[in-house]
Amino acid sequence: MDIVKDLISNYGYFAIYGLLAIGIIGLPVPDEFMMTFVGYLSSISVLNVQGAFLVSFLGSISGMLISYFIGKKVGKPFLRKHGKWIKMTPARLEKLEKWFNKYGPWTIIIAYFIPGVRHFASYISGMNGMGKRKYFIFAGAGAFSWCLVFTTFGYFIGVLT
Repeated sequence: MDIVKDLISNYGYFAIYGLLAIGIIGLPVPDEFMMTFVGYLSSISVLNVQGAFLVSFLGSISGMLISYFIGKKVGKPFLRKHGKWIKMTPARLEKLEKWFNKYGPWTIIIAYFIPGVRHFASYISGMNGMGKRKYFIFAGAGAFSWCLVFTTFGYFIGVLT
């Protein structure tokens, strides 16, 4: 977590964008902590509130779109073959697909708030052939909500301390 703090302190908005994009793709970035920290930095005027929110939203949605297109391109055969390396067993994949089929595009919004599931929702959306426009609308709504909740939480932590 110190690395995340240092990157944001040194590179500001660029670090926020990049870390969120790669974190959403699935690399180990403490997304919730980072978003809360960004909100805190906004409250003490290190970052501009609107700028921090916008960059967070753009980084998040970029990661989701990259994941979606990877899922669409490589598909289920790749995940069935190599999923064991990321603990995505065929049983887990089937369970996630059933959940996705049951709740449809709302899964994308809900998944933002569930670490681990968030990362796979985009890949599954692409693999299941969800339309780009529909995906973008729901991923955008999820990214907006998620960024708003965590940056606001961090902002109020800063205001109250």
